[in-house]
Amino acid sequence: MTPIRDEVFARMDELTPAEKKVARSLLANYPSAGLASAATLARTAGTSTPTVLRLVARIGIGSYPEFQERLREEVTQRLNSPLSRASGRLTGEGDGTLFQRSITQRLGLVERLAATVPPSEFDAAVTLLATPARSIVVSGGYFSRFVGQVLALQLDQLVPGVEFAGEPLGRDIGRYLSMGRDSVAVVFDLRRHELPAKRLAALAKQQGASVIVITDEELSPAADTADVVLPIAVDGVPFDSFAGLVVLVEALVEGVFQRVGATGLDRMRQWEESVVIHRAFRAGPEPEPDEDDESVDDDEEDRDE
Repeated sequence: MTPIRDEVFARMDELTPAEKKVARSLLANYPSAGLASAATLARTAGTSTPTVLRLVARIGIGSYPEFQERLREEVTQRLNSPLSRASGRLTGEGDGTLFQRSITQRLGLVERLAATVPPSEFDAAVTLLATPARSIVVSGGYFSRFVGQVLALQLDQLVPGVEFAGEPLGRDIGRYLSMGRDSVAVVFDLRRHELPAKRLAALAKQQGASVIVITDEELSPAADTADVVLPIAVDGVPFDSFAGLVVLVEALVEGVFQRVGATGLDRMRQWEESVVIHRAFRAGPEPEPDEDDESVDDDEEDRDE
């Protein structure tokens, strides 16, 4: 039987804005949120009980009690740590070599992107990132910050105003306080979700900015206030896999590139002509040193002697 979570993801593009609020509240605390009463779930989502019941009907379940019974049959690993997940899968058994099994498992995570990321949400994220903005501020969690930094570095070569906040609730807090209606906050928050992500999303919204949350299938609490939510599958051993996350980030960058067109190419050209990077291979011969440089070197050698 297909998990209810998967049914919700599959129909996300069909939901009304109010139904999406219920769906995000359910996924953010899955399956516990659905085990509460329909009225409680509605209050959590900021909608009404009839909206909750419409969502249940939309995913093909006849009644709320049947919906809850389905949830009780599912097993959640939301609070599992990497240690507890890995200890149950410490084995060398299976078809093929360990390397082959690892590749197959991660390919599955990438393929699952088509099911977890609604096309409308992806398009909305690309639109926000490609539209001229006062600032685009990217932040991440304990591990995901490194992928977030890649996103920021690559976007910065396509559009202006991109910043990476390494200490978003510390020395970089000013980046969020300077946001306005034409700003975008990109928040990476994967399980186990971190409290600063929710605070950053709320702060960005308070400043009038748009918020994109990139999270796992169980949804970060930061998704509650997000304008766009991009969930990915992360199941891996011994730690969560970023295979799907990396592909999503690359797809976002490509989407922005296609959207900004010649403007992005011009900025990339400026980068190539301006940045100083010492590479192992150069297309042309090494430049000859200036005579002035040689005389300076000679003077330094004389002083050393």
